[in-house]
Amino acid sequence: MCGIAGVFGRPDANVLNRMNRLQRHRGPDENDVWMDEFIGFAHARLSIVDLQSSQQPMQGPDGAVVIMNGEIYNHRHLRSLHTTYPFSTSGDTEAVLAAHRSALHGRKALTARDHATWLSTLDGMYAIALWNPRARELILARDPMGIKPLVRTVVENSLMFASEIKAFRAHEAHQPELDEVAMAARLVWEYPLDGTTLLKGVHQVRPGTVARWSLNADGEARLLDAANIERQTLAPSASWNPAEDAPALLESFVDGVQQRLMADVPVGIVLSGGLDSSMVAAVAHEAAERAQQPVPECWTVAENEDNPDWKAAEVVAAHHDLVHHQHVLEEGAFEKRLPSLAWHGEDADVTVMFFHPLFEHMSNHVKVGLCGQGADELHAGYPRYGNLEHHGRELNRRMAALPAQHQASLRSGQLLPEEGWYTSSHDPSGVTADLQTMLNFELEHGQLSNFQLRLVDRHSMAHSLEVRVPFLGNAHRSASYALPNEWKRTEGREEKAALRKAAELTNLPAEIVRRPKLPAGRATSPSMLEHFLHERRSQIEELMDHYQPWAAVLHGQEELALGLGLFDALHLSEDGHTKTGKSMDALIAGVISA
Repeated sequence: MCGIAGVFGRPDANVLNRMNRLQRHRGPDENDVWMDEFIGFAHARLSIVDLQSSQQPMQGPDGAVVIMNGEIYNHRHLRSLHTTYPFSTSGDTEAVLAAHRSALHGRKALTARDHATWLSTLDGMYAIALWNPRARELILARDPMGIKPLVRTVVENSLMFASEIKAFRAHEAHQPELDEVAMAARLVWEYPLDGTTLLKGVHQVRPGTVARWSLNADGEARLLDAANIERQTLAPSASWNPAEDAPALLESFVDGVQQRLMADVPVGIVLSGGLDSSMVAAVAHEAAERAQQPVPECWTVAENEDNPDWKAAEVVAAHHDLVHHQHVLEEGAFEKRLPSLAWHGEDADVTVMFFHPLFEHMSNHVKVGLCGQGADELHAGYPRYGNLEHHGRELNRRMAALPAQHQASLRSGQLLPEEGWYTSSHDPSGVTADLQTMLNFELEHGQLSNFQLRLVDRHSMAHSLEVRVPFLGNAHRSASYALPNEWKRTEGREEKAALRKAAELTNLPAEIVRRPKLPAGRATSPSMLEHFLHERRSQIEELMDHYQPWAAVLHGQEELALGLGLFDALHLSEDGHTKTGKSMDALIAGVISA
């Protein structure tokens, strides 16, 4: 929907406008700033609902001001609950102001726990900053799954917050520095853990929480309190009967797709040909009829027309009578697109290059996409879930390969909440003990929010495209959490067994229902990736020497050396934001020679 940003404590209009410019890709339709003597908000809008009004920052009748990134799918229901609010728009942002005003009920301020209560009535994906001028308090809140990003840092005692870390470059005093302990965890787990980013002092607002901030007598931002809106916990039932229970599981998913068709602009489907995105396509006609919306069209990219993903996507689209747009990745795509991938992704990702051309093509036709992310975390789709003992050994091998001080930091029991950690230590030994423990860990500590959802958000919004995640709808999450573990993954059954039983009810072709899980990036462009990495062998070796302290843990994932080099060039150097148009060779050469 947009990019949001703000400064709490000594706001500066010039900084706010620069923050908007750095996030303009997230919201090219409109941008504005609002400020008083205590706080400033910046908003770059991608218009999706209520196109002619609902501009932000938005001020309510009591003076409260809000900026929001995301969508509140039940905003019409919220409007029916808060009938005393004088609505002046038909969008979802004003429903947030109405819910907040009703919760205040004449009071000057609310505690974080009070805020969590009214925020729990919002059904959607969101990052919210709301200023209460009477209490002179700011709240920052994020949806329960972390679908929409919200990061914060402190610069010269002012609290800065934004959708993306690159926005903090708007303040000349912000000096990006690598968080080596966070990087160590990312190289072990393959995703940043907890609320860390790869920058020291830059942290995420935790998914499913609200935090309340104020200014002290010296005008410095201080955290007052925080509360959970919702935590993710599996609660498997004792049994599950496919004949009786699969229809309800499918219905919970169709409900999520129907909700996410809410838009005043065209909506499309990201169709990879795998089970998850194919299920979105399979129920598209029914969901569109229920929502009284047009049937979405589909988009697929792959390295050639013989690619298995390409062929599977063709089968699905044709079988369900869906308009299908297909694009072959251009020659040299990795070399051409990786700098942009690194700038927008804000991580060391390399293999997921296909996201950029996919979302670029979609954005030429639609403003909203539906994807299949979240299903593997809810239904244990990843191969590692089928061999936790092996995965545990690999995590421990990587941990042992870290520099001694970083290994000690992660295992010490002294990781601090104020540095972005949700728990005091991260020793992988206990996490892989059983499937339920592993799934809960990855839901709560970053596999979903910091990897899959970050990838989809950053790379779609790089092209001004909002992507929604039907599998993470409230109804389907609840249904999946109640599934017995043996209906997710166990010996003698294929992975995601319960979900496949639900898929059988959709009229998907049998070969799609039975199609095994493949890694998205490597499956979409396997030959191109292999050729690219082969051509870059000498450069990877140079980078391995340059990052010698990390060399041992990079063993087996050497492509991340390229990702580290690009992250270094674009996000750690003082003038990185001016280098986004440079070639990959120039960026890497600059890092190695520094």
